[in-house]
Amino acid sequence: MNLYTKLQQRAAANNPVRIGLIGAGKFGSMYLAQLPRTPGVHLVAIADLAPDLARVNLARVGWKPGSAQAESAEIAIKTGATWITDDWQAVVSHPQIDIIVECTGNPIAAVEHCLQAFAHGKHVVNVTVEADAFCGPLLARKALDAGVVYSLAFGDQPALICDLVDWARTCGFPVVAAGRGHKWLPHFSESTPETVWANYGLSPEQALRGGLNPKMFNSFLDGSKPSIECTAVANATGLTVPSNGLLYPPASVEDIPYVTRPMSEGGVLERKGMVEVISSLETDGREIPYDIRMGVWVTVEAETDYIKNCFEEYNAHTDPSGRYFTLYKRWHLIGLEVGVSVASVALRGEPTGAAACWNADVVATAKRDLKPGDMLDGEGGYTVWGKLLPAATSVKMGGLPLGLAHQVKVVRAVKKGQSLSWADVAMDTSTAAWKVRREMETVFSPGLPAMQQAA
Repeated sequence: MNLYTKLQQRAAANNPVRIGLIGAGKFGSMYLAQLPRTPGVHLVAIADLAPDLARVNLARVGWKPGSAQAESAEIAIKTGATWITDDWQAVVSHPQIDIIVECTGNPIAAVEHCLQAFAHGKHVVNVTVEADAFCGPLLARKALDAGVVYSLAFGDQPALICDLVDWARTCGFPVVAAGRGHKWLPHFSESTPETVWANYGLSPEQALRGGLNPKMFNSFLDGSKPSIECTAVANATGLTVPSNGLLYPPASVEDIPYVTRPMSEGGVLERKGMVEVISSLETDGREIPYDIRMGVWVTVEAETDYIKNCFEEYNAHTDPSGRYFTLYKRWHLIGLEVGVSVASVALRGEPTGAAACWNADVVATAKRDLKPGDMLDGEGGYTVWGKLLPAATSVKMGGLPLGLAHQVKVVRAVKKGQSLSWADVAMDTSTAAWKVRREMETVFSPGLPAMQQAA
């Protein structure tokens, strides 16, 4: 509760937390909008493949002209300005930068960025949760071995869910379920970048105004991002996942404690202690009043009559039994909140969520019939969407992680709705991302805590 005070102290001592940002797209721009308003931090460098676009986004979010014209990191540090470059390696290797905020949204590139940052003694706040979903447990292990901190990004839903889970457990509550909201109907899994805006609820004009990427936003709509984020939560908290993918039960905020109970008690859960996503639409497409679409939640259980009575006495909204209670945040502010992660990592040495086990995986699943020669285009594209599965199930089937299904050639026919395996594609085995994933499969046993894994 004193991060802001600590930031003020760093500002007063002229010893700011020095940050390098990789990727100045939508999420990065939201963080950039807040940086000038945050004491005790200095954005030394922005690395982006399109430096001119990064400058456009700085102007879009209101940065003062001239504040990002430093010609090097050294000049930026000396003057308090910001250096813009297309050389991410120069940013992660600079000795005076403390934290790298990985914000590219490209999971294959993100893994390399994280590994190089660890090698140079840099903490990492990883916004690219797509990378965490397929190799987060090993990234967290490698950061620990390097003596640095690896963290999910606050403001994105996984870190906010982890925060609620931590609140519940610290208070002594058993977590029955936790997750996020989503606008969901089953046919959304077939959505493409061409159909995304009407289904998502934005006009093309709104999307253009915000500089929104249709492929990225389609990854939310088609269920890939909810699966990715629930994977990150399950691996960070130890919660389990549904045996055959998310169920997306429709519910208002008030109904969450009703539906997030075990099936034996009238809910939808296979067991207690799971992740799930609540839909803001009824199965017939009607909008649910007071929905949790943009928010996060955790359902806890009163294990004694005394605690149950406390729920009642303080007017906590529960299920009919009075035992299940849901705490929620109805909104998340995405990149506008990532400064919490930066401060927590820099000032406390604590991540705002990081993988501690391998419970969950996201497997690429065909949006349409695929034939040999087709090229997969990753999350939010035209060919595959991500299905959440237990990690043990994914390993047994040889499931192809969604985060590695980018520009990969199909080598045998795959039917619509079928999850792909390694044998269905010709992988590029030269990338750091592929090597880290395969290493993780040998180091981690699905379902076991990280401390029990082989060193």
